[in-house]
Amino acid sequence: MIPKLYRLTENEVKKVLRFKKPFFSYGFIANTMANRVGYNRFGIIFSGKHTKTSIDRNFFRRRFYDAVADICTTGTHDIVFVPKKGKTFDRNKTEDIVSFDKDIDFLKKLVKK
Repeated sequence: MIPKLYRLTENEVKKVLRFKKPFFSYGFIANTMANRVGYNRFGIIFSGKHTKTSIDRNFFRRRFYDAVADICTTGTHDIVFVPKKGKTFDRNKTEDIVSFDKDIDFLKKLVKK
């Protein structure tokens, strides 16, 4: 997990979704916006349509925060990750976990540039 300093609040997520520059991967959209705080801040949105249970939501949210921990201090953007419509995640399916990690790694490379 990353410290709260590097996470976006609900109001900040809404602001990023309003004034965004999107990057796309197979299963995710990364919405970015420049900030003035001197480091990257992250958010991820999982709805009930993307995961069946709160256990799955928390599992993938924690996995996401662990994956982006290494790029927290390398930029000055607010980044919100949103799964594409129809994409579902289940923590019991290994192919879902592998595709999730692959999408996040791809978007991390795009956002770093």
